[in-house]
Amino acid sequence: MDVLNYMRLFVEVAKRKSFRGAAEALEMSNSTLSRNIAELEKAIGLRLLHRSTRKVELTEAGEVYFKRCQGIVEEALCAHESLRDVSERAIGTLRVSMTSSFAVGYLAPILGEFSRAYPLIKFDLDCTPRAVDLQADPYDLAIRLGAPPTSPSSLVARKIATLPRYLYASPGYLRREPALAHPDDLAGHALCGRPTVGGQFSARHLLLRGEETVMVMQASRFVTNGAALALTMAANDLCIAVLDPRIARHDVAAGRLLRVLPEWQAEPVEVHVITDTRHLPARTKLFIAFLKERLAE
Repeated sequence: MDVLNYMRLFVEVAKRKSFRGAAEALEMSNSTLSRNIAELEKAIGLRLLHRSTRKVELTEAGEVYFKRCQGIVEEALCAHESLRDVSERAIGTLRVSMTSSFAVGYLAPILGEFSRAYPLIKFDLDCTPRAVDLQADPYDLAIRLGAPPTSPSSLVARKIATLPRYLYASPGYLRREPALAHPDDLAGHALCGRPTVGGQFSARHLLLRGEETVMVMQASRFVTNGAALALTMAANDLCIAVLDPRIARHDVAAGRLLRVLPEWQAEPVEVHVITDTRHLPARTKLFIAFLKERLAE
């Protein structure tokens, strides 16, 4: 027996003192409402309403029950409405996990636009490369570059962008080192790499030019999983770095970095939003849609 639902029906009849009026307000048939009230009285073992052809009156037991039920039903409806607010309105705290490079290079320049559009949303932004546990940690979503996680099976990955990447180096580095005309020429250069399984110091990049592809694999003195650090090392004449143009744009505009092998690009990187459920509150759905739209520009 759904006690709370029976309470709600009884309170509506008691307030209106009419089965017909209550049935219309509840959008149900008069006969169904009458049958439900009868079932409630049978379960309680007391008559709650005096019925006549002209009106409905509360019995003594009904008066006591109504006073107790009214507050309970109102509290339950308030709780339901508050959950609806969370589900349907852009309100609450949005907790996001992402790398610092993504936060600085991509999110920071556009976050103001989103925050102004939805002033009731607060932001808790955690910049960490670790794989957060979305089931145990209080995050609404995680933003990750590369292949999405395959476990646990409850996680939902949504692809929101594919980011281009190019080769960059400083004018000082390029003046000092041998000229570059083809990816094969990178063999004599300090090419920044990423950490690999086993901790080997190596750079491995697939370079593309139309239908042509070249895999560059070589030892590297400089290995990092941070795009911001790779950019800084490249701007300080240490190496050639593979970077997204949005992250490199300010250094390029200032003359600290130049595009290397401009006819070639590195393999693009996919961006995924990871959540632990498909049923998301409005703030999370709006944020994901906003990121997808802006990262596509």
